[in-house]
Amino acid sequence: MPLPFLTADRAFDASAEDVALPFDDHDSWRRPYRPGPWRVAAAAGLLLLASFVLLAGMIIAFAGAVPGSAVCLGLALVVILCALRLLRVGTWVSRHGVRRVGFFTSVTVPWNRVAAIRTVQQPVKWLGFPRTVQGQALILVRQGGEPVPPLLTDSNADFLTRSEAFDRAADTVEAWGDEYRRV
Repeated sequence: MPLPFLTADRAFDASAEDVALPFDDHDSWRRPYRPGPWRVAAAAGLLLLASFVLLAGMIIAFAGAVPGSAVCLGLALVVILCALRLLRVGTWVSRHGVRRVGFFTSVTVPWNRVAAIRTVQQPVKWLGFPRTVQGQALILVRQGGEPVPPLLTDSNADFLTRSEAFDRAADTVEAWGDEYRRV
């Protein structure tokens, strides 16, 4: 029994009011899709690991070894920060441009420097590992031809086994580009 009022993307009760850019505030950075189950599961696993490390730190502190508990606290904070950063990874759009946020680096391209945004068939990394598979990628072409890694792929942690979600996200990013490249 589908419960459309519980779905995040409202696919069951899509109305005629659906527009490509449904947000009121176009100046703030937004991810035009939900984080995928693989990304959320990896972040949840890291947070579970951090809770065990914090529990170990508490046990070590009660045993009287304060330097060891401080090390555990520091390690747990690093793991929590990694989980939060993992959830931020993805493509973000605003009126100012498109931003590809990676785990270590981010690349922001203003809309006036974008020559084209298109979906292409090409070899893509599977879940970010070195192994490549044939898939779809949303690529951004800068004016001047400077290379940018793919914005989205259908084999990354957000869209693996969710091809419809990839199509919706790619269409949304392309709509943002079409809207703001003309301005």
